[in-house]
Amino acid sequence: MREELLKGLTEEQIAKVKACKNHEELLALAKAEGIQLTDEQLQTISSGGLCVSTPTFTCPKCGSTNVSAYDLTGPARVWFCTCKDCKYEWHK
Repeated sequence: MREELLKGLTEEQIAKVKACKNHEELLALAKAEGIQLTDEQLQTISSGGLCVSTPTFTCPKCGSTNVSAYDLTGPARVWFCTCKDCKYEWHK
């Protein structure tokens, strides 16, 4: 994940970003939080940088497939994954 896209956000806001399921939710969150998005952030979001359809991932810590995965990197397809069972986070 390109961490610089989250620069300036609080830990609480980052957690809310990770909970978004699609770019519409992410844009609504930014508006609700009063967050001014940079041109790069808007480009990433609008070009599908946060994808709705994700591949299935298996948690390397507990083996669960109950995983949320977000691609905030654009075409590079680096996934930020969070296990919903054990809360382990990793990049794929």
